[in-house]
Amino acid sequence: MHGSTVRNLLVRGMIAGLLAGLFAFALAYLAGEPSVRASIAQEEARSAPAHQEVSEGQESSAAHAHGDEEEEEELVSRPVQSTFGLATGVLVYGVAVGGIASLVFAVGLGRIGRFGPRATATMIAGAAFVTVFLVPFLKYPAAPPAVGSPDTIGRRTALYFLMILLSVLVALIAVIAGKRLAPRIGNWNASLVAGAGYVVVIALACLVLPSNTDAVPESFPAALLWEFRLASIAVQAVLWTAFGVIFGVLAERLLQQGKPGAEPSGTASEASSQAPSEAPSEAPS
Repeated sequence: MHGSTVRNLLVRGMIAGLLAGLFAFALAYLAGEPSVRASIAQEEARSAPAHQEVSEGQESSAAHAHGDEEEEEELVSRPVQSTFGLATGVLVYGVAVGGIASLVFAVGLGRIGRFGPRATATMIAGAAFVTVFLVPFLKYPAAPPAVGSPDTIGRRTALYFLMILLSVLVALIAVIAGKRLAPRIGNWNASLVAGAGYVVVIALACLVLPSNTDAVPESFPAALLWEFRLASIAVQAVLWTAFGVIFGVLAERLLQQGKPGAEPSGTASEASSQAPSEAPSEAPS
């Protein structure tokens, strides 16, 4: 594949990621923000008694510190976070993963099977949803903001990204192993072996890696937590589904334009239709 084609695919992948991010943002705002607001209210209500236990001698300093916190919070208010901030984060994420997925598409097209551009884009989007989000989510499910111990945020974030890295690397190794086993045992059996190997390695990684037991306190409502996590899954599913559909259409149109003989097909048909009329007629002698 030529470098110009890869560059055009990259641009279209970023455009598809941007459009998919718009759909994901709409769902995140409508379905995710209510549970986020409720989670923040729950955390504020839970931490309120701790502030009331401050001794009278420390009330002035505590009030001063609380005033400073309010001033810091006013710099980026909650309405701005739930609208402009949320849109910026989702759209930037969509553009980034769209560009990466388009490069994977450029490498995998024709190498993972005899599939067209749309089918290949759909398969890559589905695989990315599973390996980048769903599998790490099963080990480290999403927690609402402002919930959990702030002292362990760095540790929890590092573990989550480590799980993403392991999932992607093991998936790549499984794909390579499946391709090498296919000539010996067949495509179907090779796919089963590669998929089983991926599941086994990821299961072992989930057993070895520590759990985030302090991500959500036990007093947090289970129904609200479940609602937030369902919204997180839905947002990612919409993002990757929209990307697969949109990028598949854009990539197919680009690759069809680049096929030799695609544009002159109409002129060739016209020339063939005119050929008999232009041929010299010979009268029988």
